[in-house]
Amino acid sequence: QVQLVESGGGLVQPGGSLRLSCAASGSIVSVHVMGWYRQAPGKQRELVATITSGGSTNYADSVKGRFTISRDNAKNTVYLQMNSLKPEDTAVYYCKAVITTWDRIGYDYWGQGTQVTVSS
Repeated sequence: QVQLVESGGGLVQPGGSLRLSCAASGSIVSVHVMGWYRQAPGKQRELVATITSGGSTNYADSVKGRFTISRDNAKNTVYLQMNSLKPEDTAVYYCKAVITTWDRIGYDYWGQGTQVTVSS
């Protein structure tokens, strides 16, 4: 069993910052790509940012220059530093990790989601 536990969401004013964390735990052999996705009301889930185990990153155009993804491989944890937040960043943010366990190779695991609300 693998669990992804997210934390760090909340309410912030426009222009503010938040830092999300997501820790993977369980019968993990290795963690490959980790990433953050978000889903706003009435919209499809979309990619925000991803990071490989080697540290290569990819960002959605809408967050480039404002969000930074990072990870601590020793802790199987991924972070999302969000700066200069805008109302359109309001969404439920989900962590995803591609993980190899003793009985599954490269399986997608998702966190439960954390709400981020940007409003004055």
